[in-house]
Amino acid sequence: MTTLLAALPLLVVVILMMGLKWGGAQAGLAGWLTALIVAALSFGAGPRVLYWAQVQGVFRALYVLYIIWGALFFFRVTEAAGSLDAARRILQRATPERTLQVLLLSWGFASFLQGVGGFGVPVAVVAPMLVSLGLTPLHAVVLPSLGHAWAISFGSLGASYEALISATGLEGAFIGPPMAIALGFVCFVVGFIILHTASNGSIKLPGAIAWVLMAAAMSGVQYLSVQAGVMNIAAMLGALAGLVTGSIWALVIHRDTPPSPSESPVLARTTGQILPYLLLIGVILAANLIPSVKHALNRYVVSVPVPALTLRDGTELAAGHTKPISLLGHPGALLVIVTLLTLLLARLQHALPAGSGRQIRQKIWRSGIKSTLGITTMMAMAVTMQNTGMVTVLSEGMARLAGQLFPLIAPLLGAVGAFLTGSNTNSNVLLGAFQLQIAQALGLSIPLTLALHNAGAAVGSVFAPAKVMVGCSTVGLTDGESEALRSTARYGLLIILALGGLGLVISWMR
Repeated sequence: MTTLLAALPLLVVVILMMGLKWGGAQAGLAGWLTALIVAALSFGAGPRVLYWAQVQGVFRALYVLYIIWGALFFFRVTEAAGSLDAARRILQRATPERTLQVLLLSWGFASFLQGVGGFGVPVAVVAPMLVSLGLTPLHAVVLPSLGHAWAISFGSLGASYEALISATGLEGAFIGPPMAIALGFVCFVVGFIILHTASNGSIKLPGAIAWVLMAAAMSGVQYLSVQAGVMNIAAMLGALAGLVTGSIWALVIHRDTPPSPSESPVLARTTGQILPYLLLIGVILAANLIPSVKHALNRYVVSVPVPALTLRDGTELAAGHTKPISLLGHPGALLVIVTLLTLLLARLQHALPAGSGRQIRQKIWRSGIKSTLGITTMMAMAVTMQNTGMVTVLSEGMARLAGQLFPLIAPLLGAVGAFLTGSNTNSNVLLGAFQLQIAQALGLSIPLTLALHNAGAAVGSVFAPAKVMVGCSTVGLTDGESEALRSTARYGLLIILALGGLGLVISWMR
């Protein structure tokens, strides 16, 4: 009964969004209120515990919302300045094959952005570009969401990997390579899903070859990078290898189509218009890889100390801090900085139409306000469940039911943690040590169990409601969040099931 109560807020959100097609704001509010009631009545959470859970939830929400509003600002300004159309024209010139265009953007480029960026940025940037290629807003959100899943754990400079190392106390050389292998499997699967969707189910040989070559390059380079000890840039290097491989293949299959002389000045002008995307990549790389720049940008950080708390049953919650938000080094801040530079250049070049400023503000407000409400309530619900022990009870209940079939459940547990918190990193912090203890108790392979958990968390994070709402907000799909969540979750759960089945077979073969 306790396990069912622990799952109740999560079930409310899933049923309302995926079953009844409620929006994120309404479903998030219902889930949040359910979590508060269950925490107070069944998990011994008093007013003080609940208050600080909401404070922590608000800071987590602000972390995400900084990205959303920054991404909306970037998207609307680049749209008005013609950068979005310019990027589309360059991609179409590189390859007229729409399938290959979609693979390069939603798989290669989204993964590269994950390698150097972080939460929400890949989908927020890539989704509008896919819409400009003619994809529906739904597919424009779903495909890059899935496409960058394999790059999450070793992306963002290896934040999720580092979290799992810290949570378990294990050596990176012990669990890093198995993690890369599991994520390599995910890379092949998500690439095939994108290929199948982009080709409308009619896969042609050039597209199939592109899929195999890009998947082998991305997963192989990420694995070799992990083996070489450069885990923090493994995903970035893998994604870059995939982009280069896919681009070379595009040149090979279109080598008999030379550019016409009239295209040269147009191409030169178009290349100048995609400067915002080049600036974005450059700024993100500098902010993460150059120590002096990173230190300067992260000098001003906002965080609130959280006191030690005690539940009614005597369970103690250690003192800590809310999620820190760097005012200038945060991914959202980097988006704002690049957008301001883009805005300045566009005004100097008279590239913005008259009256565009007001239109930009109106579009940003309309897209952002609904996502703000939904993400705030979802994050408050997640922290309430985490701080009051509901997530632990739910995980323990699932583990008891699984027994020796636990490898089948391990990726699902990781996905549940990521679905609730919206983050592969948070799931590793929350459940990494727990997965280690279960593996030890059942005599299972520790590297295999943790690799399955982490891969499941990576996939689960892409269909977390908060992340889905990030993508929907940039393509005007705020009224279609439930459909985007349903589509992404359907594919995600299939991948998680495949991971679990693979893990179970490997476990039995040991």
